[in-house]
Parts: sequence; C-alpha cells; structure tokens
Amino acid sequence: MLTLIAFVVTLGVLITVHEYGHYQVARWCGVKVLRFCIGFGKPLFTRTYGQDQTEFVLAAFPLGGYVKMLDEREAPVNADDLPRAFNRQSVWKRMAIVSAGPIANLLLAIALYWLLFMHGVMSMKPLLGEVPQSTAAAQASMKAGELIRKVAGAPVSTWQDVRWMLLQQSLKTPQVEIEAVSGSDEVYLHRLQLGDIGKDDFDRDVLEKLGLTPYQPNVPAKIGEIIPRGAAERDGLKAGDQILAVNGIAVGQWEDFVSVVRNNPGKRLALQVLREGTTLVLPVTPDTAKENGQQIGRVGAAYQMDQNEIDKLLVNVQYAPLPALTKAVEKTWETSIFSLKILGNMLTGVVSWKGVSGPVTIASYAGKSAHAGWMAFLNFLAVVSISLGVLNLLPVPVLDGGHLLYYMVELIKGSPVSEQVMEIGQHIGLALLGLLMACALYNDFNRLIIG
Repeated sequence: MLTLIAFVVTLGVLITVHEYGHYQVARWCGVKVLRFCIGFGKPLFTRTYGQDQTEFVLAAFPLGGYVKMLDEREAPVNADDLPRAFNRQSVWKRMAIVSAGPIANLLLAIALYWLLFMHGVMSMKPLLGEVPQSTAAAQASMKAGELIRKVAGAPVSTWQDVRWMLLQQSLKTPQVEIEAVSGSDEVYLHRLQLGDIGKDDFDRDVLEKLGLTPYQPNVPAKIGEIIPRGAAERDGLKAGDQILAVNGIAVGQWEDFVSVVRNNPGKRLALQVLREGTTLVLPVTPDTAKENGQQIGRVGAAYQMDQNEIDKLLVNVQYAPLPALTKAVEKTWETSIFSLKILGNMLTGVVSWKGVSGPVTIASYAGKSAHAGWMAFLNFLAVVSISLGVLNLLPVPVLDGGHLLYYMVELIKGSPVSEQVMEIGQHIGLALLGLLMACALYNDFNRLIIG
C-alpha cells in the first residue's frame, strides 16, 4: 500500500509541477488556458476557476497530463480572443511556454535538494573496508582503513559522493586519481583504473565492481532493536539479547548471525541466547524474503552498535541556506548533464540500455525510498524530476524539446514549419517514444523475473 501511495504521490507531484509550469507561463504571456488536466481517461474531478473559466480536471489514470490553450489550429476562435490564441503569440513567447514545463521540473529538483542540504543528510564516510584481491582498488594499492578524501581533485565526504564522482569520471577517462588518508594520517595518492566499469554496470553498484567496499566494524551479535511483526518478536527474542550460537555453532559477530539467517529461510533454528546473565535456547524460524531473485531469511532484528563506532562511520552533511542553494543548483546541473551523457552513450552502445527504467521500477523505488524515510523520498523525487525535465527537453517531436526544435527552425527560416513536416515529425516521435517505452517495460519485467 505504501508503494502504491508513494508512486501516485510521485507521479502527481511531478506531473502537476510540469503542467503548472506551462500553465503559469502561458498566463504570463497572455494566452487563454482552456483546460488544466492531470491524468488521462475518465474525469474524477472537474471545476472551473478564474476570469477565463479555466477547467481544472483530475482524471483516472495519473500517467501524464496536459494544458489545453486557445489555438486556431484546434478550433475556431472568437475575434475578441484572437490576440490570446497560442498560435498568434511571438515565437519567443511560444518557446517560453513550451520550455516552462521541463524547467519547472528542474526548479523542483533544486528546491528539494536545497531543503535536503539545509536539513542535513546523515551518510556513511568513505572509509575503506577489506579490499578484495584482483580488483582495481587492490591494483591501485588501496588498503582497508583508508579514508577517501578526494576523487579527481574534488573533495568527497560520503560514499554517495565517491560513487557519483567515479560514475562521471568513467565517461571521461580510463583512470582517476584518488586521495586517501590512513588511520595514522598518512596521505596517499592512488591511480584507480576504471576499465572494469562495463556498459552493463551503470545500473549496479560500481564501487563493489572496483573493489571499494565500505568499512564493516566488528559488531557483536547483540540485538539492539526488534522489528514489529517479525520472526524475532514472534519467537520471543528481545532487545539486549546476545546470540552465542546457532544450532550449536558458535556465533561471534553480527555478520555471522546474519549469514546463517539469510541462508536458512523458513527453517527452524535453535538460538543460544544470553539474556541478563542467563543462557536460554530459543527456537526461531526466519521469515522468507526475496532479494535479487533469490530467497533469503530474515528475523526482523537490528544490531546494537557502540556510539563511538557510529561516529566513526557516519557524517552529517549540512550547509547554510546560501551554500545549500549553490550546492542544489550544482547537483541538479551535474545530474542533468550526466543524464544526457548516459543517453548519448546508450545511443553509441558504450552504455547498455538495461539502465532504462519504466513505471514498474519507478513504483518500486518510490516505495523503497518512502520506507527509508522522508529524506530518501525527497531525494528520489528530485532525481526523477530531473529525469523528467531532461527527457522532455530532448529534440524529439511530441516532446516539449521537439516543439522547441520547430520554433528554432522558425527563427532561422523566418516562417513556421509546415503542417506536413510537423505531422511527419509526430509519427516519428511517437514511434521513438513507443520504442523507448517498450524497452523500459521489458527492463522492468526482466528485473522482476530474474532480479
């Protein structure tokens, strides 16, 4: 239910902001707006407001929307209203109205990032764990315990920053310089080869592929929190319990306990537990969950970590209002440019089309981010809003960018593009969008089936 609600909210917010951009700029340009509609299909809500009696409609299927403006090409227009028809406006005004939707999505992303940067985001420090042999990180002589401070000369403070910088650099250069500091404050410069990042890796965790694994502290198998309605609560485990053994096999660290649970979904386990000085044996049957197409076990319990270990691993990234705004604009700009580069590399075959996602994947991530908290959900909204803005600015007929292309041609040749050319463009644009949607849906269902 939360996934469904999060998906509807995501579509509702992004589509409403996009269409409101068209609507508001049309009004500023003096164009009469006849209808503002969110969704397609049967109208669920209809009201008329304002001096122009604009009809506001909420339809049954929230997978799009539109703003209908007065236009002689669509219906006869009264002589008194001719100056307010869209087709009678200057090419500059028409360009402003058409581009307003995507720009509104980009402005929404800036606003969301601004809020997040001011509030502060708790993230993991880029502290290296064990570096697997034969990986790019091992070949670059990177070692466990090093804290990554810079990637390609740019300061980084979280693993998200490191991942983002490496993804960008992988499109520019085959290697990147990484500055790291050891626990004894010695500074190292590593040259990390990025050749291991293949065209299928842009929708996966590239850090793991390169051998950059986060530091994992030695956490005792002591339960700090019981998740409601999970196997742990159902079978009698309590916060503060320390797991000594499972099925007679000693358990020293939390990760050991997690590994046993994951490998035994639905199987009864005998847990030897130390509770307030007393040793107990409790039978626990892990719930079965699905992860990456495989069944795993879960008991619904979280570990208890010392505060010093938490401070060692986490950092709160927070900015004052003005620097936060600057950071938000930079983040939106960088993400937009990166999206265009990825699309360009998809067209040339450098990056796989497996990274294209459709409504099923969007719904899945909307639900996951909502479960993770409001900050994760706002970050998800910002990313999808940028994607929607960038997609609509592409010079493809039927998209806003396609109309902008027509108007640019009109500026150059001094007259509008012919109706015949626009009609041919419509067919081409619909075909391209159809192919893109088919690819996205195929990837969506492929992820559902094989993980």
